[in-house]
Amino acid sequence: MEKITEYLIQSTVNTSEVKAWEEIVMLPTYGIGKEEKNPIFLEKRVYQGSSGSVYPYPVIEKIEDEKHDRPWRAFFIENEYIKLMILPELGGRIQMAYDKVKKRHFVYYNQVIKPALVGLTGPWISGGIEFNWPQHHRPSTYLPTDCMIEEFPDGSKTIWCSEVERMFRTKGMAGFTLYPGKAYIEIKAKVYNRTPFPQTFLWWANPAVVVNKDYYSVFPPDVNAVFDHGKRAVSSFPIATGEYYKVDYSAGVDISRYKNIPVPTSYMAINSKFDFVGGYEEHIESGLLHVADHHVNAGKKQWTWGHGDFGQAWDRNLTDEDGPYIELMTGMYCDNQPDFTWLQPYEEKSWVQYFMPYQKVGMVKNATRDALINMIPEEGGKMKVILYTTAAHKEVRVMLTNTENGKIYLDALTAVAPDNSYINTVDCDTQKMEELKLTVLDEKGKVLVSYQAAKPEIKPIPEPAKAALDPKKIASMEQLFLTGHHLEQYRHATYLPMDYYMEALSRDESDIRCNNAVGLLLMRRGRFAEAQKYFDRAIKTQTERNPNPYEGEPYYNLGWSKKMQGDIDGAYDAFFKATWNAAWQDSGYMGLAQIDMIREDYTNGLDHIDRSLYRNWLNHKGRQLKVSFLRKTGDFAKAEALINDSLAMDKFNMGCRFESYLIHTLQGNTEAAAAAKAEMKALMRGAVHSYLEYAIDYASAGMYEEATQLLSFVAEGNEATYPMVYYALGYFASKMGKKDEALNLYKKAETMCPDYCFPNKLEEVLMLNDAMSLNPEGAKAPYYLGNFHYAARIYDEAIACWEKSASIDDTYPTVLRNLSLAYYNKQHNPQKALATLEKAYNLDTTDARILMELDQLYKKLRYPHRQRLDFLEAHADVVEQRDDLCIERITLYNQLGEYQKAYDLINSRKFHPWEGGEGKVTSQYLLCRVELAKIAIREGRFADAVRLLKETEKYPDNLGEGKLSMAEENDIHYWMGCAYEGLGEEALAKEYFTKATKGSAEPAIAFFYNDQQPDKIFYQGLAWRKLGEEDKARSRFNRLIKHGEKHLFDKVKIDYFAVSLPDLLIWDDDLNVRNQIHCNLVMGMGYLGLGDKEQARKFLSEVARLDINHQAGKQLLEMCG
Repeated sequence: MEKITEYLIQSTVNTSEVKAWEEIVMLPTYGIGKEEKNPIFLEKRVYQGSSGSVYPYPVIEKIEDEKHDRPWRAFFIENEYIKLMILPELGGRIQMAYDKVKKRHFVYYNQVIKPALVGLTGPWISGGIEFNWPQHHRPSTYLPTDCMIEEFPDGSKTIWCSEVERMFRTKGMAGFTLYPGKAYIEIKAKVYNRTPFPQTFLWWANPAVVVNKDYYSVFPPDVNAVFDHGKRAVSSFPIATGEYYKVDYSAGVDISRYKNIPVPTSYMAINSKFDFVGGYEEHIESGLLHVADHHVNAGKKQWTWGHGDFGQAWDRNLTDEDGPYIELMTGMYCDNQPDFTWLQPYEEKSWVQYFMPYQKVGMVKNATRDALINMIPEEGGKMKVILYTTAAHKEVRVMLTNTENGKIYLDALTAVAPDNSYINTVDCDTQKMEELKLTVLDEKGKVLVSYQAAKPEIKPIPEPAKAALDPKKIASMEQLFLTGHHLEQYRHATYLPMDYYMEALSRDESDIRCNNAVGLLLMRRGRFAEAQKYFDRAIKTQTERNPNPYEGEPYYNLGWSKKMQGDIDGAYDAFFKATWNAAWQDSGYMGLAQIDMIREDYTNGLDHIDRSLYRNWLNHKGRQLKVSFLRKTGDFAKAEALINDSLAMDKFNMGCRFESYLIHTLQGNTEAAAAAKAEMKALMRGAVHSYLEYAIDYASAGMYEEATQLLSFVAEGNEATYPMVYYALGYFASKMGKKDEALNLYKKAETMCPDYCFPNKLEEVLMLNDAMSLNPEGAKAPYYLGNFHYAARIYDEAIACWEKSASIDDTYPTVLRNLSLAYYNKQHNPQKALATLEKAYNLDTTDARILMELDQLYKKLRYPHRQRLDFLEAHADVVEQRDDLCIERITLYNQLGEYQKAYDLINSRKFHPWEGGEGKVTSQYLLCRVELAKIAIREGRFADAVRLLKETEKYPDNLGEGKLSMAEENDIHYWMGCAYEGLGEEALAKEYFTKATKGSAEPAIAFFYNDQQPDKIFYQGLAWRKLGEEDKARSRFNRLIKHGEKHLFDKVKIDYFAVSLPDLLIWDDDLNVRNQIHCNLVMGMGYLGLGDKEQARKFLSEVARLDINHQAGKQLLEMCG
């Protein structure tokens, strides 16, 4: 145990009270590399089943190998039963949850902060409870949050963590509450859409628990089936009887038990009518349970790395001495990953969820916040009843009755408490659980919990989800719209909603919903004028027969497109018309009130913001706007009352906090104003993107003076800040008619460090366009705007902006690097891409990211291996900064036949793989050993060959990866058989040849690291031949040939349910060419196996022509002689 752990678990509360405090703790921590300064556009990355795009966040791709004690800001909250430590600097996670009754961490406590490359943007740590929103894993899981303590009259205390995330600009809050005398954590969560457009979100609380052979997950009794990500696969539960995650469970395996799952596996329950999910350790009779209303808490999930070597490697990556662990996730407003719910403009969704330790109960049958129960049939007509409560009760009533005949088997009064569970074994004259009802009542007769089993029935296993059809293959307009809408809602990585909407409009250009959807997509991308055309078309159809349409959304969206174009009068008319429809009154009146403020029409503005708030009392931006109106009209008393009311709802309503500062200033209360400002700045902790959000709130209502004053806070004491701060200040000045001041601010923005400046707010499009108009000599504004356009998939505009930037200043490497990506991937001009990227790297030969991208481009362009290797060796110090570059160097040594050099390089480095990108270094580890073993066999050094091949049985720790239990290694087993054959050990040779025949005999193209490589079937055939089964051998070879012939001309696209595509992240790949390589490869292998080396050479030479980097093709071609 780390020394700090002993300190952290010490009790400071022994009576029925709650303490909450902040302190700095020194935790052993492995460092991370710097954020990547180049924008990362991961358009085709698949992550957790949905888009893995990270923009506007930077990524971190390096993990340090040494740990040091590091100070962390920590918030503690404790009562007599539970002690929590929350780390706001790591996403506001519960890092430690300690059960003081059992003296155990009831949530997995990882004693070190040891990140691995698992998160959306890189670093992620295991342990504690992570809160994932607006998607999984949370983009800001390794970033700081706002944090504060709130106290309540009942003695409870809450630690709040809050954040405005950058990707979708939603605001999320979690309040961690402990009550005196209660052995549970209450979490009050809120997600608020700060934008005027619909957004989607999911929320998965992600508690980890330590596991061992005695651990099982506790799912409700009505869960009979579980789904994989995206519902792409399904299994019965808890007894799996088919194949799941490529593991054969057909014998009937209990997958609720950790010990039975050998590989990384997720499963998510079908909808349950129960409110709980958890897990239990049998040997210590203790567990963790989550309770929340199942109407909201639809998601119940378990994830494990698996107990095999692969999982153990990830445990080593994530901890020094703790683990293994699993995750027992709970999804709010979602039941799967991905599964997203809509948030309408300015909408807040909130809920309450509970986590609690428990003991003795085991496989819970039902649970509430107050009590957990189990019923276990025993021999002799007995029933074991177990009760655990989360508070002390002097006298609860426990009743077990027969609902068929009214007979009472148990009616007992007993004292219970978190440290004193109730256990009783009762004589029953029935073993039919469905006839028995267990009820627990408190001292006042209130039911704490009850349970009666459902009647036994055979429940159907649901079908897995089906892939979306291509737009052309969808017959109905309805399905085209619904499919596009689904792709938007679920943030699909590779299927584009626009394709479906435009296909529908090609059939009927007047379709209301598709026109509105296209317009909204375009508006989100900053194409305001273009979007207006589609809203106009939707409205034209809507009002063809009725000037007062049923649906007001197109009018509302039209209002925003006009407002963003500066047509305030047109926007006002459109917003007003939208308010004729009740569904759009709160956001429509909000839009009107903003324009009223611009016009300084405070009377109408107050009326309109009141009408908005009547419909949406939780619109925190609307509350700030009303306070602003009251301040403008001098009604300070009402303003301050509304501020207090608003802060009671949301302590992090920074707009209202700023209004408090303004009102105190206007009243001459300098001390109160200073205190309000200081408190606001302390809470915001200099978070520049949050300052921009709140300043934009004011600017959207024309309050540019206030916006300027608020945003200026962030630069106080340090003028060197994020460039968009000065672009925003310049824009505010420009809108106030102060053009000279605006120009100076725009010029100042140009001098700020451009690293990590990745604009994504629509208002920033207006700012940067204005900057380019007033300061046409500025090179950075078009660069930043190009970043926005490229991330928004407006490629022509992006290229034009970047080219303009480069024409002004061609010495900034990143703009040239960005142009290279666009030239190759969008304009399909590889030579132009090459020249631009080479220039970028020559401008900064320390940029390891650009070096990696340049080498990958050389690889795409079929540069000779020796030339690429010499280039990398010439920049060896930069290569050493990145695992992927080191792996590429190793790969090149293998391709050049310098296997010993590759061998030595692999042994000399510790690697940190990305989750989902495994298999890179391990494939080279295997290849060099197999090739060295083949050389040894040819030279008669059979013992050396055996030694080398034995090294493949378990990967060394430095690779950062373990071997999957179902890894197919037919080639290794075949060559091992040959080595033993050479040693004259016929029994061992036969054993390995027999092993080499195992596995699927059906060829398929391999996309993912755990897919079977097609050459494994070739080695099956060779092994059958060694065993004297020529017919079986020829069968394998003929299958390879037939498969290649059948699929050579297939049109291939990315699988709808793709999980991870690590090879498609930088330079676009032609999947049809990849299919041709695959088909020629398998035909070449087939003919090689049949002894037709001429035909084999023909097909394998085509593989080499199409891809000179194909290692298996190279090895097989060498076997042709």
